[in-house]
Amino acid sequence: MDINIKNLQVTLLESETHIDDATEEVTKDSASESTIDQVTIVELIGDIDGSTAPKVQEHVQPLAASGGRILMDLTQVPYMSSAGLRMLLSVYRQISGKNGQVILVGLSEEIRDTMSITGFLDFFTTRDTLDSGLEALKVKASLAS
Repeated sequence: MDINIKNLQVTLLESETHIDDATEEVTKDSASESTIDQVTIVELIGDIDGSTAPKVQEHVQPLAASGGRILMDLTQVPYMSSAGLRMLLSVYRQISGKNGQVILVGLSEEIRDTMSITGFLDFFTTRDTLDSGLEALKVKASLAS
């Protein structure tokens, strides 16, 4: 199991919407940007099972404790046991308790099906790519120095 952690500086994207009363046309005039905290991307590589889930939890729990924004990239995770699911739920509970956000990216079909059947999928926002995960957070990111 490999764990890569990257911090991104992010900018919150908000667009202003206006309705022209004469034409009842909705337009988005501009996008405003304001700097917010970092998004942490946690890239996991390999199976997450009873022997590797504690290692993942050891690295991710401190990140979740701060209540920030975490994108967990599971693109290269072919298998996840119940221990991995418990670890994800623990991270979710910890980060949501601090008003943070966690998004799962790149779930394999097998993991997605398992999470759906067990009800775990209801807790998480999921996306197929990192870009769509960042979009879900409504942020624009650049690598932190």
